Amino acid sequence: MATAVTASATAATRFTRLSGVGLLRRGGRCRLPTAVRFQRPGLTTTALLRPTELKPKDLGQPETLDYRVFLVDGAGRKVSPWHDVPLRAGDGVFHFIVEIPKESSAKMEVATDEAFTPIKQDTKKGNLRYYPYNINWNYGLLPQTWEDPTAANADVEGALGDNDPVDVVEIGERRANIGDVLRVKPLAALAMIDEGELDWKIVAISMDDPKASLVNDVDDVEKHFPGTLTAIRDWFRDYKIPDGKPANRFGLGNKPTSKEYALKVIQETNESWEKLVKRNIPAGELSLA
Repeated sequence: MATAVTASATAATRFTRLSGVGLLRRGGRCRLPTAVRFQRPGLTTTALLRPTELKPKDLGQPETLDYRVFLVDGAGRKVSPWHDVPLRAGDGVFHFIVEIPKESSAKMEVATDEAFTPIKQDTKKGNLRYYPYNINWNYGLLPQTWEDPTAANADVEGALGDNDPVDVVEIGERRANIGDVLRVKPLAALAMIDEGELDWKIVAISMDDPKASLVNDVDDVEKHFPGTLTAIRDWFRDYKIPDGKPANRFGLGNKPTSKEYALKVIQETNESWEKLVKRNIPAGELSLA
């Protein structure tokens, strides 16, 4: 396999405050409190959000236009999987929201234009969307990230962001459920270009996976999950072809990046999200509630 793309500089180590709680630095490492304070519009008090206590709550029947999966906290209050779940879990680990479980084909996604950004099935011309074949990995998003559609990426052909949170492809053995919040560590990234828009795919593994301790960078993926990076790239390259659309492309020489570069992508898109929620960038139809 070709050598992975590496970051031109050390990934940024500046950690921003998350929902009013700062990260604590001790002994050169950052740790995140197990609970994060946040306040939702309409709440009279500041709530205490514990990512480990978040649960998905289904409303409606699966595979219908009205079906939604909300995240709720321990008190049953709705929270946004995009805006309220903290990105970082400490010690280089990140939170990951599952939208599409492995070995399924319904195209589920966070509804970025609805209050509390629940997960719904994507539609086209009023019809529910499905992939032409099952996706072979757990797929979803990194919370508190955003690919800015006004920012051109000089490393990737000047492509603009796709106006969505950053996608994650989780390669562990367990099939997760829609709305699960998993702790993952990034291993690599693929710079997919979809109809001219940059659509990063962060390759990661759940910290609960039996092989999690064995894989720490892109080369470890090839060693312990041989062929997986190529399979991910080929799957996302080709999945639109059965619908008569052209294949997607990949920047950065068609190669996966190093973990260092993936962390750089995460940092930059987290900073873009911060600008969005602070309204330094027009939100358009995106829900910030």
